[in-house]
Amino acid sequence: MKVSERLYQAAAPVWAACHAHPFVRGIGDGTLDVEKFRFFLLQDYLYLLDYARVFAYGVVKAPTPALMRTFSGNVHGVLGGEMELHRAYMARLGISEEQVLAAAPALANTSYTHYMLAVAAAEGPAEIVAAILACSWSYAEIGTRLSALPGAAEHPFYGAWIQGYAARDYQDANAALVDLMDELAGDCAGAAYRRLEEIFVTCSRFELGFWDMAWNSFS
Repeated sequence: MKVSERLYQAAAPVWAACHAHPFVRGIGDGTLDVEKFRFFLLQDYLYLLDYARVFAYGVVKAPTPALMRTFSGNVHGVLGGEMELHRAYMARLGISEEQVLAAAPALANTSYTHYMLAVAAAEGPAEIVAAILACSWSYAEIGTRLSALPGAAEHPFYGAWIQGYAARDYQDANAALVDLMDELAGDCAGAAYRRLEEIFVTCSRFELGFWDMAWNSFS
């Protein structure tokens, strides 16, 4: 079994809770309070800035030019690709980038990003990808699942978000990260694998905590 498949199985119970989360279900059925989504959008924008920094550590830690280019391409993909979806929603909600950058990151947000950055600073390319992949892969799954719900991708407000994460470009970028995880991890076992699993499951738990944070922000 590939390392990525083992990681997926290890995080499966946490991801199941993410899929069942009322915030995620609210996007899918269109009932989510827009104020909750607005809070989530601001926090996620701040999160993605640090997420890009985690990829940037990969550029520094990469032992080959090819891997440097891979990590660098992902920095661009976050800052110039995924964040475009956020900026489009910010425009619809009348939020400027200056307003986002002036917002205080929530504790759940800071805890998550500081954990990823600590892993990236202290460890190697495989561990960096394990930290990154929980977010990328879980969102790819959420996008795919929500887009399969009748009418969800056509919702006048939340449809664009669903389409963004179900889009072929996003799905392909995530699949490339899954492949990179297996390439970097190779046939690792024992303590080396357990560390990758610890990072991946921990970041998956932080993902669930991020949904909790967004849901409880205006309860």
